[in-house]
Amino acid sequence: MIPGARLVILGRQGAGKGTQCVRLSRHYVVPHISTGDMLRAAVREQTELGLMAKEIMDSGGLVGDEIMIGLVAERLDRADAQTRGYILDGFPRTVTQADGLDEVAGDKPIDVVIDLYVARDVVLQRISARRVCRDCGTNYTATGTERQPWICEVCGGDVMQRADDHPDAVNRRLDLYEEQTAPLIEHYTSQGRLVVVDGVGAPDEVFRRLTDAIGKRV
Repeated sequence: MIPGARLVILGRQGAGKGTQCVRLSRHYVVPHISTGDMLRAAVREQTELGLMAKEIMDSGGLVGDEIMIGLVAERLDRADAQTRGYILDGFPRTVTQADGLDEVAGDKPIDVVIDLYVARDVVLQRISARRVCRDCGTNYTATGTERQPWICEVCGGDVMQRADDHPDAVNRRLDLYEEQTAPLIEHYTSQGRLVVVDGVGAPDEVFRRLTDAIGKRV
């Protein structure tokens, strides 16, 4: 039987992190816990921390370290995360959060922190090529060879590029990610806990690299 695992997955937007986290979740039979999903669930369930986070988000602010650590502690205390482990996607984002995670994990520490590395120019190209049907929501990747690039093959609706997928907007998000994450990567590297995995290649190939790297730590 494949053992469980307690993982942190880092990576630039467009690195394929979401796709690989879903696959890893199925492989290790552990929950995939993303920051966005966790926040939405806490707000929906109207937990004390969820209501605090909602008030901050509604006012346009960023949820602080203390609340985020508390939300993660609540989530990791659930049975599905206690039995075999979990995959954290989008947390921690700061060194303070990383230290808080270590306290929350206690005697069941994180097995490995993975940096799914894809160069900035590659993720920029990937994100800039994303398209979506305005009517039915079907996702596409522009290749430049489409006969009718702006017409949906599913419903005939209008295919468009999201406003936040234009290069200027993407570059701003990548700048913010790198500013936030550089100290975190240095922190985990200095502790010998970070493993960098090449995220370029076919999904199956990248998945194999990930499981090989994780298998050396669990």
